[in-house]
Amino acid sequence: MSEVDHVLRRQVQEVSNLVFRLSEQVGSVSGQVSAVEAEQQQARTELQQLRADFLAFVKQAEFTANVQRAETRIGVIQDQVDHEFGHHKTVRRTAVGMLQAFDVGLVSEDNVRMVSDQLMIQTPRYWLAPALVALASWSADDPQLCERAVEEAFRRSPDRTALFFALVLRRQDRKESAVRWLRHYLLAQDPTALGREFAVILESIAQGAFGLVGRDLLDRTLAGWRAQLMDSAETQAKQVQRWRDEIDTLRAPSAQAEFPRLSQVSPQWPQLDAALGAARGHQALLNKYRALLNREFEPSERIEDAVDDILDRLVKEYDNEELPLRRDLAFNQAVVEHDGDVLAARGAADADAASYEQTLDYLTVQTTAALNPQAIGTSPATQRLAVVACQEWFQHAQAGATRDYRLAVPQDVQAHFDTTHSVGAQTFRLPPWTGSFTQPLAALEQSLGAHWDRHMQPFIDALAYPTLKKAAPLIAVVAGILLIFGQVSIGFAFTAAAITAAVWGLILLNRKQSADRLQDQARQALDRAKTDSLHQLRGSAAELTDWNERFRAADLVDAECRALITSLSTADGGASPFEGRTVRREEPTA
Repeated sequence: MSEVDHVLRRQVQEVSNLVFRLSEQVGSVSGQVSAVEAEQQQARTELQQLRADFLAFVKQAEFTANVQRAETRIGVIQDQVDHEFGHHKTVRRTAVGMLQAFDVGLVSEDNVRMVSDQLMIQTPRYWLAPALVALASWSADDPQLCERAVEEAFRRSPDRTALFFALVLRRQDRKESAVRWLRHYLLAQDPTALGREFAVILESIAQGAFGLVGRDLLDRTLAGWRAQLMDSAETQAKQVQRWRDEIDTLRAPSAQAEFPRLSQVSPQWPQLDAALGAARGHQALLNKYRALLNREFEPSERIEDAVDDILDRLVKEYDNEELPLRRDLAFNQAVVEHDGDVLAARGAADADAASYEQTLDYLTVQTTAALNPQAIGTSPATQRLAVVACQEWFQHAQAGATRDYRLAVPQDVQAHFDTTHSVGAQTFRLPPWTGSFTQPLAALEQSLGAHWDRHMQPFIDALAYPTLKKAAPLIAVVAGILLIFGQVSIGFAFTAAAITAAVWGLILLNRKQSADRLQDQARQALDRAKTDSLHQLRGSAAELTDWNERFRAADLVDAECRALITSLSTADGGASPFEGRTVRREEPTA
């Protein structure tokens, strides 16, 4: 029996040693697991930041590529325009130059006729070439050739030819003939489908180019067209929408940087941001149109110079064949202006798409002259007159925009928390909590804190080590040792049971301590998260107060905008500088 007892003792000792080594290894592995979990959490955070930085980089790279493509495309389009329509420029430069040459008498009639004949040959199908032949033959007192040239120019472009000769005759102080050409032009027009050259009529009104008789004719004709088109609700709606698009382009950019907590916490932030941006647009609108209406315009000292400017605008107007290229060019220029944001550029281009149509109704011409005078070649003076004429649509658009953003302001601004936190290998997800800022802040903080406690404590409790459950096998093993080996040797049985219980107990204790440390880490991490949520809630409430103050301040500017737009109904747009004037003739010197 002594030999058996010795062998058993030796085997138990070996088992005990193995258990102790296993316990040390389990403790070491537990520490390594904790370190790996911390590194994993850090890596996850860094990966999320890297992903956000990468997406921002991709977006910026996309915008940069869009700008580069647009700039390349702009160069290609301009080259194409120069190649296909560049020969028209020579004719355009020659037109006004020929009239000025007649004024000073420094060019011989033979040279003028030679140049006009050459341009006629070099630019087939272009309306201005036979018009120049007509001017040259008129100067040379060749009525038959002049008549044929006028007929050819009229055949190629009746509208522009009529306006051209009306302006030329007015420049030469032949008022009655100029008004006859003007009347001929107006009678042939359809107010629902005017050519792009009609912008010259608005420019002539702004400059008083046709004198009192011509202005009276234009006033009566345009008033009749306006009355006819104003009967169409659809046409008026289009003009209001264009002004609404103009107002929308003046919106202020996102204010997210001013309200970082509110933008992160509140589901209603997009509506709040849009409303504030729209309200702040009042000041931009006020600055833009107040500057336009208060701007001083210095007219030319001579009517000849004013008419020459108008003629320049007429002959430089795009031909219909150029419009697709000009439309593409405008879009690519918008891409560059918006730093590669294609969506914003497309919106800006679409808002002004009517400026590149072949025909426009009279109301649209007025709106275009007010909103984008460069697109149809009118001056700032004409833009001011057009803005005055568009007062009714401007007023409706501004009132509608103001009404819409005020109605869009949410009456119930809420805070929403729904966060996820990693605690070791476990993940805690806070169930959604929503509170309304219509309630007192103290009540919201109490509700959010209770929400955290209600869901945080069960998660922490679940991390506790189940000591009793894990100790049950130990009790069974110890009891078995005592029953089996107690029949052989009571002392050995107690010794083996004590060693087994001690070793097993150390393992359980080690695991319980690890679980306790994990609970402490979870409690600290979630307490910090809870505190951060409460800080975000307080910060959001404070930022909402700031938002209300800034929104009210921006919204108050609406009254000034309405007063400015209302004042347009009594504005005359500035007196036309050449109404009733005659061409000044220099007295001959002795």
